[in-house]
Amino acid sequence: MKILKAILAGFAGATALNILHETVRRFDNDAPRVDLVGEEALTRSLNSLDLEPPTGDNLYAATLAGDIISNGIYYSAIGMAGSKNIYLKGALAGLTAGLGAIKLPEKMGLDDEPVTKTDKTKVLTVAWYLIGGLVTAAVFNRLKKA
Repeated sequence: MKILKAILAGFAGATALNILHETVRRFDNDAPRVDLVGEEALTRSLNSLDLEPPTGDNLYAATLAGDIISNGIYYSAIGMAGSKNIYLKGALAGLTAGLGAIKLPEKMGLDDEPVTKTDKTKVLTVAWYLIGGLVTAAVFNRLKKA
C-alpha cells in the first residue's frame, strides 16, 4: 500500500508542478518555459533515432505527458523513503530537481535560455520544483493517515 500511496503522491506533486508552469507562463514573460526545453529534448531524441518527431500541439502534448510521468516517478521516491522527515525529503527532492532543471540543459547540449533567461526565471524554476516536492510530501502524509 505504501508504494501506491507514494505513486499517487508523486503524481500529485508532478501535477501541481505542471499546473504552476502552465498557468504562470501565460501571464509572466519571465516565467520558466520548461516545456520548450522538453520539446527540444524530445525532438532531438527522436531525430537521433531516425524517427519523425511530433510537431505543434502533438509535440506539446507528448512533452507534457513525458514531463508528468517522469516527474511523477521522481517525486514518488519521496514517499518510498518513508514518512519520517517527509517535508524535508520533499523540499530536498524539489530543490535538487529545480537546480537540475536550470543546470542540466546546457550540459546536455540543449538551449537553457527558457529556464535561465533572468534571475527571476531561475528562482521560479527552482521554486516550482520545490513546490512539487512539498505537495508530494503533503499528499503522502495525508494518504498515510487515511
